[in-house]
Parts: sequence; C-alpha cells; structure tokens
Amino acid sequence: MSPAPCHPPLAAFLAAMPKAELHIHLEGAIQPATVLELAATHGMLHTLPSQDEAGLRRWFVFRDFRHFIEIFVTIQALLRTGEDFATIAYGNGEDMAAQGIRYRELTITTFTHTHLQGKTITIEEILAGLEDGRGRARRDFGVEMRWVIDVPRNASFKGVGYDPFPAQTTLAHAIAGMAYGVVGFGLGGHEVAAPPEPFAHAFAKAKAAGLRSLPHAGETVGPASVWGALKALGAERVGHGVRAMEDPALLLHLKERQIPLEVSPYSNVCLGVYPSPAQHPFPHLDRMGLFVTVNSDDPPLFNTSLLAEYQLLADTFGYDRANLARIARNAFTASYAEPELKRKLLAEFDGWLAGQTMEEKVP
Repeated sequence: MSPAPCHPPLAAFLAAMPKAELHIHLEGAIQPATVLELAATHGMLHTLPSQDEAGLRRWFVFRDFRHFIEIFVTIQALLRTGEDFATIAYGNGEDMAAQGIRYRELTITTFTHTHLQGKTITIEEILAGLEDGRGRARRDFGVEMRWVIDVPRNASFKGVGYDPFPAQTTLAHAIAGMAYGVVGFGLGGHEVAAPPEPFAHAFAKAKAAGLRSLPHAGETVGPASVWGALKALGAERVGHGVRAMEDPALLLHLKERQIPLEVSPYSNVCLGVYPSPAQHPFPHLDRMGLFVTVNSDDPPLFNTSLLAEYQLLADTFGYDRANLARIARNAFTASYAEPELKRKLLAEFDGWLAGQTMEEKVP
C-alpha cells in the first residue's frame, strides 16, 4: 500500500502549510539510515536483516503485526546511550523541517530502555540526550518538540494479575522529565487482555503532578477500551479512538466534550483495524462533529508521513484546502504546548492561511 500521488498545486499547499503532530512514536520514527548508523556505532550490524539502506527499507515494508513488533524491538535495542537519543531527536527535527511541521508531541517508552533488553541506560541519560537533540533541532530548524512518556501496558500483564511496577516506574520517569519538555503521560502497547482500568493509580498521580492524560485506546479493542481510558484514566486526548464508531453513546460523549482523537489512518489500515483507506472512519467522525486530528504514528514502518496522511484526506475523502487547513489547525489547538508557544503557533498558522486566502482572491 503506497500513498496516492497528490496534484502539484495541492501538494505545494500541503507542504507549505504549518503543521503540528500529536501522535508519533520517537522510536518508530527512526529512518533506516539512522538505524544503520546506530547499529554500526554499537557493533550491532549483525542484529539487522540487512546492512545497507535499501535492504532495510525492504525490511521496513509492513507485513503483519508480528513483523511490526520485530522491527520496533530491534530498533529499541539499538538505543543504548544518551547520545543515541540526542541523535534521533535531532533527526526528528530535520524530518519536521522537511515536512513543514512546526511542533510535535512525541511518545517515548522509557521503561523498555531502562528495564528491558538488558540495557543499562538511566532515565537521566535519556532525558539529557533528548534535551540536547531537541535543543540543537530548535536552533538549526526552528522546530519545537515536546514529549509524552508512556507505559508499555503489556509489561504489567506478564504473569498472573496486574503488576504496577512498570506504571509506577514510568510515572517517575515522566515527572522527572517535566523539566525537559515532558507534557503527557501515556499508555501504549497491545490493548487485548490489557485494559486501561488497572493503570488508574498512576494516571491519577500523573494528573496531580501536572501531566496530561494521553492514553492509546480504541485501536485493537473496541469502545470499552475508550470508555475505560475516559472514565478510569481521565483521558484528555485519546490516541487512535477510532473504534468509538461502534458505540453511538460514546460518539455523543466525545462530541459533547470535544475530546480530541489522535487519528492515524495508514497505521490503522496496516494493523488491520480497517481493510482499506477508503473504509477508514475519519471523515465520518469529522462529519459527526468529533474533534479529530491526523497523525503518522510510526511513519517509516507504515510507509507514510504526515504529508501523506493529509494527502489521503484529499485524495480518498475529498477534503478541500479549507477543510485540510481546519484539520491542521485542530492539532495546534489540541496540543499541550505552553500557552505562549501555542498562541505563537496559532498566530503563525492563521497568518499563513490568511495569506493563502488573499492569494486566491487575486485575479
């Protein structure tokens, strides 16, 4: 599955449009060239199925969920030092500049780095690396990054019953990271047999500390997962949330409260949530008045980009420039950038859009 080509005038409009992105995993956004660089640095090229970029790109082409996890775990194992996190944060800034993305909130699963895969890196080293990388990216590309640290939900259900240790540890990481741009506390991983309710203890403490509740829900499990995220975790935005389509009462709840959904169409299709882009419910959720944003999730792993996701809205769902801009503005509005930065970003977006409107009026 490849994104359809975009007509040149619309392609130029989308490329120039200032954009924000709220649902993207830092580890899942690493490009093959950087994967090779990290593997060479740590003497781990033998862990990769190919030692050249073209071969890695072929490996990256999504086959099934097991293959997706294989790639994700392999990439995570290559991140072993604070300098590695600086490298990928800076690379993310370069990608943002190339796509016209002004602001991103990126999810990081720190527990897997500090407590799994036999690594010895500390949260202090991770945060220092992220701060270095995003600082240099701000200087060189003029982009802004904030972080969401998420709990790997499946790590709490490895044996009998629920183990609170991964959530408690991740909470400590997120609170420590607030001085380094961490704005949210998330919940990721495979939803099946790992409901949100047991994590309520950590989310209550996260919100009390000033972090935002930003769990994944309603992707591989239906409306019950979204309800759990809303009621037990006090979700302020929902990662994915598309399975809300299956519950009219939930749709009404989300609409009335204007709780933003972080929708990633190509990811949902690749992971089998929907059989094709044309059958994705994004336009229906939007038409019903829910607050929707568009995102790329793990772009190189799903052969997508934020620009390609906007292109999908135009080519598959018929969104015109005004509606593409409306969806883009939603992401700035739903962000948790500090108030002064958010005002600046929205003013920049509105000024750009006004300029586009004036150009259209010139004969």
